[in-house]
Amino acid sequence: MTDTLTLKGKVALVAGGTRGAGRGIAVELGAAGATVYVTGRTTRSERSEYDRPETIEETAELVSEAGGHGIAVQVDHLDHARVRELVERIDREQGRLDVLVNDVWGGERLAQWETPLWEHDLDGGLRLLRLAVDTHIVTSHYALPLLTRTPGGLVVEMTDGTKEYNDGNYRISVFYDLAKTAVNRLAYAQAHELKPFGCAAVALTPGWMRSEMMLDTFGVTEENWRDATAAQPHFVISESPRFTGRAVAALAADPEVMRWSGRSLSSGGLAKEYGFTDVDGSRPDCWRYLVEVTDAGRPADATGYR
Repeated sequence: MTDTLTLKGKVALVAGGTRGAGRGIAVELGAAGATVYVTGRTTRSERSEYDRPETIEETAELVSEAGGHGIAVQVDHLDHARVRELVERIDREQGRLDVLVNDVWGGERLAQWETPLWEHDLDGGLRLLRLAVDTHIVTSHYALPLLTRTPGGLVVEMTDGTKEYNDGNYRISVFYDLAKTAVNRLAYAQAHELKPFGCAAVALTPGWMRSEMMLDTFGVTEENWRDATAAQPHFVISESPRFTGRAVAALAADPEVMRWSGRSLSSGGLAKEYGFTDVDGSRPDCWRYLVEVTDAGRPADATGYR
């Protein structure tokens, strides 16, 4: 679908674009013609605490290869001065900001599954909250004055789980649960404050995403990912990071994007609305599958869900 979208002349900031959803979003915004600033902590000369090989330079190059203009900037989004300098640079070089994607996360290795609050590592849990919530707030604080200069701006708060699903389900641990529900509410609150400026804010969740880390966990690649269903049959509903990227690109190109402002959205739900597909031509609807198949205890079968 990005072949029919046009974001030429638009400027985006993907905060946390080193890998995963951030990389997929940056590339699809680039495919629609946008200039995309890609930030993160890992560069070709320095790795973050993740100690992963993906870099912001790689993402920026993928953006340019897709047809946009990718610009990599190393930023720790907990560092107020660095974030302020980033936004000042965007203003100086572009004079505008049309799309802000708050995708900073960094909590995979800090989340302790099904571990009660009193047993969870406290420092790790609090660090998770800082990475997942504080980074988004800091970035919006400095970026929104630039974004609100032009009506039609869009803020996308990336999270895990729709509001509907998270409201009724415990998510991994108190810290993880709080992080992901807080981001949904953060989008709602920003939507209220942005409305007078004609700008929108939404929360967006991917489904079961085939991030680089997830593929490594199952010992597969994007090319043979279905082999992982032997160990985890429900992986059949998984989606690529580009699917979420296409959701963001569709929102950014929608002249009526204000109709979504303040809402909690999913990649699968937006695919039905806008008609885009994943890279394999399918249209996975993970959150409906999760409720109707996985949580219901039914055997894995994506028929009718992609």
